[in-house]
Amino acid sequence: MNDLSLDTLWMRKELDSPCVKICVIHPRAGICAGCFRTLEEIAAWSAMSPENRAEILAQLPERSTLLKKRRGGRGARLAEE
Repeated sequence: MNDLSLDTLWMRKELDSPCVKICVIHPRAGICAGCFRTLEEIAAWSAMSPENRAEILAQLPERSTLLKKRRGGRGARLAEE
């Protein structure tokens, strides 16, 4: 039996998707809570050049700061007002 993992015919050299299968678009930030890409970037990912993908991947860590976790629940939100 052939080991398909060694089959270079199907090997891809492109960058992998940053998707972590937590696909929820934040309503205010407009980015995915899992991978931090926009809907447009997610939709176009498979057609993007490796250079464009690398550029977006470099931006993702900075985008993660747009989704701040709130602590303290409703009481903390009311105290902020």
